[in-house]
Amino acid sequence: MASVRDKKILLVIGGGIAAYKALELIRRLRERGASVRGVLTSAAKNFVTPLSVASLSGQKVFDDLFNLTDEAEMGHIELSRDADLIVVAPATADLLAKQAHGLANDMASTLLLATDKKVLVAPAMNLRMWLHPATQRNVAQLKQDGVLFIGPDNGEMACGEFGPGRMAEPLAIVAAIEQAFEAETALILPANVPQRPTPTGPLSGKHVVITSGPTHEPIDPVRYIANRSSGKQGYALAVAARAAGAEVTLVSGPVNLPAPEGIKILRVETAREMFESVEAALPADLFIAAAAVADWRVAGEADQKIKKGALGNPSFSLVENPDILASVSKSADKRPKIVIGFAAETEKVIAHAQAKLARKGCDLIVANDVAPGTGVMGGNRNTVHLVTPNNVTSWPEMSKDEVATRLITHFAEMLNTTGAQK
Repeated sequence: MASVRDKKILLVIGGGIAAYKALELIRRLRERGASVRGVLTSAAKNFVTPLSVASLSGQKVFDDLFNLTDEAEMGHIELSRDADLIVVAPATADLLAKQAHGLANDMASTLLLATDKKVLVAPAMNLRMWLHPATQRNVAQLKQDGVLFIGPDNGEMACGEFGPGRMAEPLAIVAAIEQAFEAETALILPANVPQRPTPTGPLSGKHVVITSGPTHEPIDPVRYIANRSSGKQGYALAVAARAAGAEVTLVSGPVNLPAPEGIKILRVETAREMFESVEAALPADLFIAAAAVADWRVAGEADQKIKKGALGNPSFSLVENPDILASVSKSADKRPKIVIGFAAETEKVIAHAQAKLARKGCDLIVANDVAPGTGVMGGNRNTVHLVTPNNVTSWPEMSKDEVATRLITHFAEMLNTTGAQK
């Protein structure tokens, strides 16, 4: 059986009494190293709560197709494409019918229609519903369409009847998921579908990895350490690099920005997740560390919300997070040709940037002043200084889009110049 470690599972939970088993399924998948995102139908929320799914998965739960915040952060199209496999458990008669007929009137049915990955369903319903000719027609159509099935089993059901219709047990579904990963889960577009033209430009044929946004370091299930980074500069750099012809991988912390078109996005929460995603994205020709990564995290995240009490303020110790920029800069086998760091400072901007450049071992530091009153953090404009071992170049204030375009042009010149200018 193939391993589910590091696989991303999108779990659609339908509205049936068997939904309680989905919680056990999440636990079993996570203990095997899989990442699970939950999607609840409106009916499912009558059986399990978004809070219980979020608590077990450690990730945000999605349930509303027309939620403006969700669509901005992780729209249904990207949500369906970000997974390695979609699992529907329990798959109700209604969900199977919608899927078989291509209906898309809620979050669950829409992402099932929009996905570019295989779908595994675990049916659960009354035996008469399962045996009904309409359901059997839908099942036959879905199997013909390539949908994978696990169950249903024979057994006692909540309605008191006995027969086929009982949802497969969580461990059996895990085994089916592992089996699904023995083959390719991506669905390939037909050959006659036109492809996006390959961009041309100074970074044509180059792979660029960019980090962006803040990281959130959990204190307990509801609190975290973070900073004020909006991710706007990193996202603008990704767009500019793509326009310059590059293949771009954007490793993004939690931001409220739409996904740029034509760019692979790896969404993360913590510094450790960002570090792992960067490592997985390498090798690259150019690495731009534009994210405002939290320097520290709490040594021991609390399992439950920390409450006020007579003992006074809670005490916790901090430990350093992985140094992503230094690790990439000093990598013996995966170091990109050019490594760029960012330094957001509130004082002694140039001096601190020069010290960071020497400490991290990168080729150039883009420094900026984020002191209160500058409006840079979260704003749309920026003033940057390009710091190398031998030179400091200061640019005038401009929009973050303009900064990104000029920076990418400069980085491309560094890449295409013999012996990378430092």
